[in-house]
Amino acid sequence: MSRIRIDAVLVQAVIAGALSFAHLHDLAEAAGQDGWKAWAYPISVDLLLVAAWRRMRTTADNRAAWAWFIIALAASLGANVATAGLLDLNDVPAWLRILVAGWPALAFLGGTLLVHAPTAAPEADPKPAPVPAPPAAPAAEPVPDVTVERAPEPAPELPPAPASEEAAASPVSAPASAVPPALLDHARKLADTHQATTGSRIDSATLRARLGVPAPLADAITAQLA
Repeated sequence: MSRIRIDAVLVQAVIAGALSFAHLHDLAEAAGQDGWKAWAYPISVDLLLVAAWRRMRTTADNRAAWAWFIIALAASLGANVATAGLLDLNDVPAWLRILVAGWPALAFLGGTLLVHAPTAAPEADPKPAPVPAPPAAPAAEPVPDVTVERAPEPAPELPPAPASEEAAASPVSAPASAVPPALLDHARKLADTHQATTGSRIDSATLRARLGVPAPLADAITAQLA
């Protein structure tokens, strides 16, 4: 439970309220309101002040609250000033007795109007601001049609057909035009050297070994050297 912190402002408020309450009581009693009625007058003035102040804080249109606040404040200040020696409390004038006697009805009217006055209708929620539409994306440039031409895949190489036994057995003679002239001249020199050394013509196997050429080519060269 929170404790009430006593400070200088609170003490001052209590003292000021007590003095104002006593002045209002003394004035009401001097004006002919004795007994419990003299004690009720300060309460009615202070309650009217509180009601007007609360009305001023809770409503925007507080002109009526200001009017009743000023009336209650004038009653409180008037009692404080009147009891400060400016007024003979033993001989209160008739107009003051009339004001004191009519105060209960005035305070009741002001309190009723302040409590039951219609409050301003709460403002309707403002319409939400329209949400701006997101900016339209720029139109994409048309992409030109691209035709991708694939290179034809190379046909798989087929294994060479096996040669028949007859083709393998029979030597293939290459045409004379298939032998390069330079190769033919070199082969002729080798053949002449071989014949001069051994006394016999060079054969196809030896020529193929000397030149390092395939057998068909060696046979063609041997045929041309004959």
